[in-house]
Amino acid sequence: MVEERIKLASLKDKIMTAQKAVQIFENDMVVGSSGFTKAGDSKVVLEALAERAKNENLKITLMTGASLGHDTDGKLAEAGALKKRMPFQVDKVLRSKINSGEVLFIDQHLSESAELLHNKNLPPVDIAVIEVAFIDRDGSLVPTTSVGNSATFAELAEKVIIEINTAIPMDIYGIHDIYKAENYPYRNVIPIVAPWNKIGRKTIAIDPTKIVGIVFTDKQDSPADIAEPDPKTIAIANHILAFFENEVQLGHLTDRLLPIQAGIGKVANAVLTGFKDSNFYDLTMFSEVLQDSTFDLIDSGKLSFASASSITVSAACYDRVFGNLQNYREKIVLRPQNISNTPGLIRRLGIIAINTAIEFDIYGNVNSTHIGGTKIMNGIGGSGDFARNAYLSIFVAQSASKNNTISHVLPMVSHVDHTEHDVDILVTDIGLADLRGLAPRERAQKIIDNCVHPDFREELQSYFDRACERGGHTPHLLEEAFSWHLRLQQTGTMKK
Repeated sequence: MVEERIKLASLKDKIMTAQKAVQIFENDMVVGSSGFTKAGDSKVVLEALAERAKNENLKITLMTGASLGHDTDGKLAEAGALKKRMPFQVDKVLRSKINSGEVLFIDQHLSESAELLHNKNLPPVDIAVIEVAFIDRDGSLVPTTSVGNSATFAELAEKVIIEINTAIPMDIYGIHDIYKAENYPYRNVIPIVAPWNKIGRKTIAIDPTKIVGIVFTDKQDSPADIAEPDPKTIAIANHILAFFENEVQLGHLTDRLLPIQAGIGKVANAVLTGFKDSNFYDLTMFSEVLQDSTFDLIDSGKLSFASASSITVSAACYDRVFGNLQNYREKIVLRPQNISNTPGLIRRLGIIAINTAIEFDIYGNVNSTHIGGTKIMNGIGGSGDFARNAYLSIFVAQSASKNNTISHVLPMVSHVDHTEHDVDILVTDIGLADLRGLAPRERAQKIIDNCVHPDFREELQSYFDRACERGGHTPHLLEEAFSWHLRLQQTGTMKK
């Protein structure tokens, strides 16, 4: 096994246990770890670090691609091992620590972290922990189920610890496209003009002398939480598919559409699954994550190629993909996230971006990250990278929740992640509002007419009408703008 997975002989004496590897860490270090949406993440070293931190004063700043699996973020947070975390998380324990102020969190566009490191706008990385399938003859690294920021961490970290995951088949080699853009001011055009273009190398380059430890693991990624479509998500998906069909009839799109990006979750899966029974064909994806629905569409013949930064799937889909990798390897590619999410490529390829909102307001401002304006949920992720630069920027939300006591369409959002200028289409289970070419007052009426739950429509119309009487390009009643949020906070419902 060692001979097979470590092809550079000089590195074979670096093998050690996770417990020995974590002795290399020191207090206040900056640590970069592989991992993007629970895929390709550190399975044992960071967990062992959490155990060590239970008995020592040991805190780190942790940077990853996106979220980690196996409750690793929660274990680190519970052990008091995290001083600062970026750029994304989904763990409920860590979320609680962030909202209490015990852990500092930097919520970043996922395209930016690597750029800030290369530009020296963030502290340098002391240690990187990178999961790989194997180390090639030249010492370069073959990633597993994600690339994320691993290439940047491997290049810039002072020391590197490798986790070789034998649960990943070695024939994963070849599905990665590792491309590094030049540093400023010498940056050139990234020569991708279609999702299937491969422009880089198959492995992550690294100076082998930086590798200070190699730890073997045999753990699969944490499975994605796949929820079955419900009536609301099915309704949202149907509205979006009907909109696409109308765009084809108008001559704005063809039956192949344009490359699709879809955020994670049951709404995205419902939308993508809906394509299986549609008239659309030869579809492509240029996204962040390949989910179950991606592989379902490939199997159905509807999706011809998918580009992303990670594979995040259920346990059943994981077995299907990695048990039959030869069936998919020519139809998928995994890239570094500062390539998968780079704004210039999103604009060039004409991406159709579909992302989820916590709430949006009558003018089209979207809150993707905060509950009640103050408490972080997960983070902005890549939605901002895509929203501002997409051919079509679509945001979806349920119209109301908690037995219809909470409206997700409001006079004013409690936190703004995506301004009205970056939002083209808003969709709820009630309907769809196409905001393109509309002035603020037109946008508001369109949203009220098409997206608001009936229990809240009359009150929201009243707010807008009275605001218009007062005047303004974007009419508001400031004394009432957050009254729905305050009512929820004080009484447990947004209803009067």
